[in-house]
Amino acid sequence: MANVSVYNIEGKEVETIDLNDAVFGVEVNEHLVHMAVVNQLANKRQGTQKAKTRSEVSGGGRKPWRQKGTGHARQGSTRAPQWTGGGVVFAPVPRDYSFKMNRKEKRAALLSALTSRVEEKKLIVVDELAFEAPKTKDFAKVLKNLDVSKALVVLEDGNVNAEMSAKNIPDVKTAKTNTINVYDILKYNTVIATKAAVRNIEEVYA
Repeated sequence: MANVSVYNIEGKEVETIDLNDAVFGVEVNEHLVHMAVVNQLANKRQGTQKAKTRSEVSGGGRKPWRQKGTGHARQGSTRAPQWTGGGVVFAPVPRDYSFKMNRKEKRAALLSALTSRVEEKKLIVVDELAFEAPKTKDFAKVLKNLDVSKALVVLEDGNVNAEMSAKNIPDVKTAKTNTINVYDILKYNTVIATKAAVRNIEEVYA
């Protein structure tokens, strides 16, 4: 069973906690992690790109010159792809890029991502992130104390002040335990989670 240090907002170690191996100690499945990232990015794509083929471009109805005797190469339309203003060969059309992953695959990918953060020592647990009022300055100070810049901060439900305090800090994103995803976990250099959030994740996924 893995154990990690717990820090306070001043960056000092206050205790250590054991992590549930069913969540933070699984065998990392790189294939599923990759598929989950591709799935999330593909599902975000609008797929609205469009270019016109030669049949959709306006004009070009008349043959530009007769077939033989002009010295030019034969041409059937001024809207053929080789002409300026012509259509596009195999033009892209609107399409849906999304695809589905099984629920078990999504869960395994998420647990693999969490485990990889623990193995790489990129999971920082803090005892709490309690602020009297939303203040960006206070949250930035906490990050400095923890020696962290680009981070995903996982908070327990109801911690509005911490969520608002981190809102305007570049390269920092907050998430609740029910909104974490593989892409964000891997995108940010460090995952910072409150002790309550860690226990909540273990309850949900163990």
